[in-house]
Amino acid sequence: MGVREPNRPIGVLGTGSAAPERILTNAELESMVDTSDEWIVSRTGIRERRIADEETASSKLAYEAALKALDSAKMDAQDLDVIICATVTPDMAFPATACILQDLLGLERIPAFDLSAGCSGFGYAMAVAESMLLSGQYKKALVVGVDVLSRITDYEDRSTCVLFGDGAGAAILGEVPEGFGILASELGADGASGSVLQMPGGGSLQPASLRSVEERQHYIKMQGSDVYKFAVRIMDESAKRVVAKAGLAMDDVHWVVPHQANIRIITAAAARLGIPEERFFVNVDRYGNTSAASIGLALDELASSGDLKNGDYVVLVGFGAGLTWSALVMKWWRGATA
Repeated sequence: MGVREPNRPIGVLGTGSAAPERILTNAELESMVDTSDEWIVSRTGIRERRIADEETASSKLAYEAALKALDSAKMDAQDLDVIICATVTPDMAFPATACILQDLLGLERIPAFDLSAGCSGFGYAMAVAESMLLSGQYKKALVVGVDVLSRITDYEDRSTCVLFGDGAGAAILGEVPEGFGILASELGADGASGSVLQMPGGGSLQPASLRSVEERQHYIKMQGSDVYKFAVRIMDESAKRVVAKAGLAMDDVHWVVPHQANIRIITAAAARLGIPEERFFVNVDRYGNTSAASIGLALDELASSGDLKNGDYVVLVGFGAGLTWSALVMKWWRGATA
């Protein structure tokens, strides 16, 4: 993807997020697996994460985040033209969670679909939505990144169960004033490395069976060191490329909103990019890794904090299962809808 068309700038009109009420602390995890608060914090930066109750599926969190985004944009659901939901934990294999969300919002007929790009999903959905709006066929898009990772987290695997939490992040995209909005984006994948982060069971390759359940194949499997190396490299490379595409220098960037996977990854990426860590928005300590929800949830918190100003250059950058990556650079605008 190249530089955006100057005559149809597309940006964020509103943001929203949602997270379950229940907090799972490191102290509680100490009673579940052989770990400690000191070990978790020193290696991941995570102190707590949110866990959905049995009644809460991805669609519920997506709906809550969507309502907040609509309120933030001062829009009604009826103004939406398309819904894109990024998730690896849909309510079910089909229908798409986006279609369930469409119904919850009281909408009919407008296109609604899911996409799966792991933790890069929010960035993927933003780029796809922007392309659809640039086509001129649609004017307003709802993008939601949502995951209930607690459903697929193996709480007997101490190397992964400390990492993940549940949540949703949403954004409304539409036309913004000239010179603002999404300036450049990049999506990518390295399918040959997909096996380092996967959930083997439940698909057509390994359908659910007594054996797949007994072998715990319906949980996240991750080769942590391989993911770490990929993450640090690709966040550095893709962020630099997308900033250059936008005709900017790294010194121009006011904020980086990275995928909230691990504080050590964020720190290493900041060092490579030469951007002070205080310009990276971080909430991994409170939510853990929420996969496709991560960047959207963090962006909403940054936007709501008052620290993000009109005219600020913001980089969204993430990596995830696939292995995939996404990077976008925006010139922030949050005025009246255009």
